[in-house]
Amino acid sequence: MPDYDPHKVSARADLCRFLAACYYQPGPEFAEEKVFDSMLDAATRIQPDLAAHAHRLGEAFSAEGPDSLLLDYTRLFLGPTDILAKPYGSVWLGAEETLMQDSTMAVLDLYQEGGFEMDEQFRELPDHIAAELEFLYLLIYRENQALLSGEPEAASAAAGLRKRFLDGHLGCWIGPFTAAVRAGAQSAFYRELAEITNRFVRMEAGA
Repeated sequence: MPDYDPHKVSARADLCRFLAACYYQPGPEFAEEKVFDSMLDAATRIQPDLAAHAHRLGEAFSAEGPDSLLLDYTRLFLGPTDILAKPYGSVWLGAEETLMQDSTMAVLDLYQEGGFEMDEQFRELPDHIAAELEFLYLLIYRENQALLSGEPEAASAAAGLRKRFLDGHLGCWIGPFTAAVRAGAQSAFYRELAEITNRFVRMEAGA
């Protein structure tokens, strides 16, 4: 791999993992575990633009707090009436805005190919944004570990699966999904989260 920097690839994996965490229900553990400090550190090791967004994201969380953000989170992703930004790939990839379409089955096949198992405590559908970001994290991490271990074939397999996943799934719906989040969010936190997520996934898709 030309210009391979293991520290930068590790930072990409870390940032992806933290972004996935942000699509779970906000709570005090975000601050307790210093998620946004860690996110800023990872983003800084990747590029200044991502670092600037990560900095603003952490500031927004501190200013708004988890209780206030929970209201916006519910409006955006849960409902109970009109869900403003449905966090499922099938909604954005199918001909109709319904769940569990062919695209869901296709992403499950990729998960199986990549050895990605859904946690039993994960109560969402397999094409939820958090699950797809966690799968992307796993692929970046595995590619890096393979390169560090001198296993080019394993690294190539992980890179190839990552490209297929981004080209056929997450990279295809991240744009309209994050646009819906930005349009519907009342908090700066979720607008900023949408922006950094879109920029990161598009960067990965072009890698």
